[in-house]
Amino acid sequence: MHMAGVNDLQIHYTLTGPEDGTPVVFANSLGTDLRLWDPVLPLLPEGLRILRFDKRGHGLSDAPGAPYSMGALITDIERLMDHLGLRDAIFVGLSIGGMIAQGLAAKRLDLVRAMVLSNTAAGIGTREMWAERIAMVEAGGPEAILDGTMQRWFSQPFHDHPDFPGWRNMFLRTPPQGWTGCAAAIAGTDFISSTSGLRLPTLAIAGDKDGSTPPDLVFETAGLIPGAQTALIRGAGHLPCVEKPEDYARILTGFLKARGA
Repeated sequence: MHMAGVNDLQIHYTLTGPEDGTPVVFANSLGTDLRLWDPVLPLLPEGLRILRFDKRGHGLSDAPGAPYSMGALITDIERLMDHLGLRDAIFVGLSIGGMIAQGLAAKRLDLVRAMVLSNTAAGIGTREMWAERIAMVEAGGPEAILDGTMQRWFSQPFHDHPDFPGWRNMFLRTPPQGWTGCAAAIAGTDFISSTSGLRLPTLAIAGDKDGSTPPDLVFETAGLIPGAQTALIRGAGHLPCVEKPEDYARILTGFLKARGA
């Protein structure tokens, strides 16, 4: 366990691998912590310098009062990477993590030399949709939106998987102000213009059963970046790194090796 003081917050992170390894940063989704990547990491090539972190309001990081701005979330990881001396990294972001990736690349291209946009988009949902869900969580906690979230996150067969209760519990234990704070950040974000200006190697990954960011939405965002690659993982919902870790790791490994990792 490691903590770093950034942006007047304590951010929880793990940094593993050789100091001279290719830096790879993983940013998780709304309602999950850095353990999201546990199924995939053992399947990746050796020798990577891997940074995972809990964004504000999640995991062991501080959970200030909501709402949060996307700019604040981007600055959190920007300052964490500066604190750790990580530059020229390959940034892997899922859902809100992918939005953070886009924003960081637009702001600090010295920190991001390539990115993986997993189950994400330049804009996700509508302000009205997020306002409704925020109100529900404020009134009843994460449990108020649990069933719908699990349907969007996972394909139906995975609901019978022995690991499913763990992911359900992870979502339920997200601090309400952490969930609503980050949801407000998503609601206020439209990166179409800034992402259209990005020129860096990009891979977009989608799950064909994703009820939160369907493949068409993910690939539409990929189309904003010249030369971006796309990959579809079948039989997976919003968290394909959980449902199909072998497929996810194979696709990610190919991208990493093409970048010299």
